[in-house]
Amino acid sequence: MSRDRDPYRTNDRRVIPWLLLGLVLLFGGAYLAAYAVTGDRVPRGATVAGVDIGGLEPAGARAALADGLDDTRGAPVKVRALGERGRIDPGRAGLDVDVAASVAQAGGGRSWNPARIWDSLTGGDDFDAIVTVDEPRLTKALDEFGDKVDTKPRDGRVLFKGDRAVAKEPRTGQVVDRDGSLGPVTDAYLAGLTEPDVERVELPTTTADPDIGKADVSTAMHSFANPAVSGDVRIELENEQVVLRPVDFLPALSMKVEDGDLAPVLDRDVLLKAVDDRMAGNPLAAKDATVVLRNGAPKVVKSQKGVTYNPDELVGGFLDVVKTTGNRTLRVSSVVSKPDFSTKDARNLGIKEVVSEFTTYYPHASYRNTNLGRAAELVNGTVLKPGDVFSLNDVVGERTKENGFTEGFIISDGVYKEDFGGGVSQVATTTFNAMFFAGLKDIEHKPHSFYIDRYPVGREATVAWPYVDLQFQNDTDHGVLVQAYITPSTPSRSGAMTVKMWSTKTWDIKASTSDRYNQTQPETRRLSGDDCVPNEGYGGFDIDVFRSFFQPGGDELVKRETFHTTYTPSDTVICS
Repeated sequence: MSRDRDPYRTNDRRVIPWLLLGLVLLFGGAYLAAYAVTGDRVPRGATVAGVDIGGLEPAGARAALADGLDDTRGAPVKVRALGERGRIDPGRAGLDVDVAASVAQAGGGRSWNPARIWDSLTGGDDFDAIVTVDEPRLTKALDEFGDKVDTKPRDGRVLFKGDRAVAKEPRTGQVVDRDGSLGPVTDAYLAGLTEPDVERVELPTTTADPDIGKADVSTAMHSFANPAVSGDVRIELENEQVVLRPVDFLPALSMKVEDGDLAPVLDRDVLLKAVDDRMAGNPLAAKDATVVLRNGAPKVVKSQKGVTYNPDELVGGFLDVVKTTGNRTLRVSSVVSKPDFSTKDARNLGIKEVVSEFTTYYPHASYRNTNLGRAAELVNGTVLKPGDVFSLNDVVGERTKENGFTEGFIISDGVYKEDFGGGVSQVATTTFNAMFFAGLKDIEHKPHSFYIDRYPVGREATVAWPYVDLQFQNDTDHGVLVQAYITPSTPSRSGAMTVKMWSTKTWDIKASTSDRYNQTQPETRRLSGDDCVPNEGYGGFDIDVFRSFFQPGGDELVKRETFHTTYTPSDTVICS
């Protein structure tokens, strides 16, 4: 018997798919309608970093967000580390707000995301801004701050002072942790967007170890420094021995970092100078030729070859010897040394005749005899090769008791006072005139502030250690020998200061002088004190001196120079 089919059951099965399809279409239509309604606007009530951008289209939301963060977006991040404070400029440090990404995060722009559509219908959330970080730039900004506050590590060192070796202990540093500070600074920048008075951020720090530690210093002291200062070093030549004390050779030694250790370093030039200084009295040393005056005429003193050491052997073996203790001897080959200035060189200077001579006179005073005589002694015998510059301050040196000078009258602030070296300006004036008539090149000279009538007007010079100098250059093709001497004064006779220039005559010099002009009158000054020196004043003036150059024996002018001088009045001084 066959079973009859139930027509109602069959119809139910056919309805279910259609029902499901209807529901899909219903909900799909509603979803499409919701998508269409929400559009691309930011959900209502949405904020980014406290800025309300809800209900705005993306472009408007971006503008509103940028405007709302205008005051805080570029505000510096306040930081602190190691007890010091600082600020980091976001613009320089690569910190900024990604406005577009922040708006998109808040729901700006179309989206099929159900959560996004739901937010648009029911209201948005509060969001933090999205911050972009340029890590290299932020690290550089942290470097700049760290360089100001870091306590950098200090390597251990070994120093040589006098005749001792001194150990300098290392020091561990405390520095800003650059990598560890990236996050805190970024977080502080983000917080500052909504809280302008956000608390200053404390940056993390870390220790920094020195490259050279205590153990390295100890090793360097025991292996090299202590042996180095333990005693003398003897340099043995074939016929000579030079003894170097620690105080002589230690300036040539140092210890520097090499491959993570302290290694000895030798300064070649300093060591060789130390040896040369110790050999200065060596009778075997080479001697330069020179020109001297004997029996009133110039004479060439011949040069001599000498015996010296091989510098390469000395430098190459010195460290090996100095790091030992006990008997420390370095044997070095001897070599023949040639003088720097030969007999032929001296003869070629052409120093053979007096090319200029000048004498000035001075009233009797024992200090003048002392000071002029000492200065003349130091100047006498000076040889200037072609191109050499003569400096009276360099040749004479500081005018002190130890240098053979005594107190005398000088001009200071327009009046006379006592000081060491008084009267030496007469040596300068006499030397200047000898230079003038030899035709040499004036480099530096300063006339006295007021005119002194025992000197040639407009053709004189003063000196004062160390600033006021007399300098001239031998600009001829021949050498110049300077002869200087005094004829001492007595109570009944004036003294004389004479300077002669010996060379080969290059020029005939003629001098002429203008009239005095721009006359000025003295004032009266009333002074007190034990050092006051009374003076009867006289006027000042301007004057020009002309130096004309002619070929020897010729009358055709080659060139002419002008020396201009302004003399101030010599004030009347009344002492009370």
